[in-house]
Amino acid sequence: MFMNFLRENKIAAGILTVLRLYLGYAWFSAGLGKLQSGAFDASGFLGNAVANPVKGPDGNVVYGWYVNFLESFAIPNVDIFNFIVPWGETLVGLGLMLGCLTTAAIVFGLVMNFSFFLAGTVSHIPTDLFLGFIILAAGYNAGRVGLDRWVVPFIRKTMKTTGLKEKAKSVA
Repeated sequence: MFMNFLRENKIAAGILTVLRLYLGYAWFSAGLGKLQSGAFDASGFLGNAVANPVKGPDGNVVYGWYVNFLESFAIPNVDIFNFIVPWGETLVGLGLMLGCLTTAAIVFGLVMNFSFFLAGTVSHIPTDLFLGFIILAAGYNAGRVGLDRWVVPFIRKTMKTTGLKEKAKSVA
């Protein structure tokens, strides 16, 4: 019943718009600040996440697999992350604020939030994750008051006329 409300109700679309704008502004301003400064460097954050991993009450590292990922991939390829993080934050924020490709934007936002969370940053991330999952669960309705009102039907029509929808189903 709640899912139907979240996914189909016009009042829910209005509430979701407020949530979307809140999260979108936070993502957009964080990313734009990094882009404008031109001095964003993730190496310190990544190095600190490896040096001070999240530990449980018993003193053992909780997310050892994530620390391994940071050591073996993220730190050696920090230039990729120096590009992806500010642009990702900016584009996620823009997508959420405009209500354009909202579901894709929130998925990428959640991936980034989980990455920061696994690295040991807490701050407002639990709240952002909670709100992000509400937006994700709402699907199309989260972007109904936004560009998704026109973009999503256009994409669906394009996929149908080009046969991409059937090809995607046959692959799955």
